[in-house]
Amino acid sequence: MPLTWAEKGQFQYSGSVDSGTEIRYGMGHKIRVTKEQYALLRTHFKGKTVPIGTSRTCPPPNSLGKWLLKNVSKVAIASYVGPILIIEGYAFKEGEHDIRIIK
Repeated sequence: MPLTWAEKGQFQYSGSVDSGTEIRYGMGHKIRVTKEQYALLRTHFKGKTVPIGTSRTCPPPNSLGKWLLKNVSKVAIASYVGPILIIEGYAFKEGEHDIRIIK
């Protein structure tokens, strides 16, 4: 089972960045991220190193978390999407708080 961004919890997902994912977390919660949403995210951040922005209430401007809140879900999901992008080879973790989207 993958670990969250801070590596303090686990989550599950099915699918892929290329086909869309269903992310399952917490006590029976789930959320879907479509392949189109992943494509927009990757286009927006490609080649950039940005804050992950895992705050549930106030992620930093220009962070992955802020973008996800605006474009995908009103629920903070950067703690899951970041690791998925890394697992699938679309990003690298840079330090404790930053992610670099490479493709």
